[in-house]
Amino acid sequence: MNAPVVIGAPAKLNLYLHVLGRRADGYHDLDSLVAFATPHDAITVTPADGWRLTIDGEFKSALRDTVDDQANMVLRAARLLADHLGRRDGADIRLRKMLPIAAGLGGGSADGAALLLALCRMWQVDMPLPDLAKLALPLGADLPVCLASRTVFMAGIGEQIQAAPETPPLGVVLVNPGCALSTAAVFGRWDGRPAPLARPSYRPNDPVSLIDVLKTCRNDLTAPAIALAPVIADVLSAIEDAPGLLLARLSGSGPTCFGLFADGAAAQTAAERIAARQLKWWVRAGRLIRGREDVLEH
Repeated sequence: MNAPVVIGAPAKLNLYLHVLGRRADGYHDLDSLVAFATPHDAITVTPADGWRLTIDGEFKSALRDTVDDQANMVLRAARLLADHLGRRDGADIRLRKMLPIAAGLGGGSADGAALLLALCRMWQVDMPLPDLAKLALPLGADLPVCLASRTVFMAGIGEQIQAAPETPPLGVVLVNPGCALSTAAVFGRWDGRPAPLARPSYRPNDPVSLIDVLKTCRNDLTAPAIALAPVIADVLSAIEDAPGLLLARLSGSGPTCFGLFADGAAAQTAAERIAARQLKWWVRAGRLIRGREDVLEH
């Protein structure tokens, strides 16, 4: 296959995130309901003899555009899959980086997951998703859930995934104040009080049922994140002031926060209002999606 393959990398949202405890290996066991939203990065791959990465998009300057950068999730994922399959050819990779870096949206993991799926399609490799997730887990705990890009319950460090009831296409506003947060630093501030396993039940595609359930849950990393970046409290307050808000919450370890609204129009109105008042913040409107194909895939 010589035609370019394009795969979307949607933003990951932790609709709730409970920390169950710290493990002996230093990681934390989690309980989370994960959904995905339309704001996204995108990966394009074209067959080539070697590896070449180019980066464009709003946040290009935040990443190094070089194949020598071993810390880059996309290149690490590419080499991991090529080694696993015994491939000696490579690809021209284009990353369109539209999501903020270190933002609590799973951006790096979403990009790595999209790259793996794009290479499998380009090389016509039929690798079951669970096998691909197992292969990718050493790259990052969010890789398995980002490979699925569907609403799931997530447990363990991220490797345990269970299908969740479908979420309705609620409107979403994402707000990032322009600062990056280290996931390790936020977890380091966690108060050490383990939460019980929640796994709440809600009716599929029922916004009232979903919001009622989410209001009984929380993000246990909110206080630690605010301690490191107090502006997060201002972000949450700005979202909470938006007309029609159903729920406001920090996503992941932050600093991005999100608001849920009845539909995309309400979310767009809220986003415009917040952006007009906070010109330096990154603000985007979108909606929850049912799968990666709702964003970009052809």
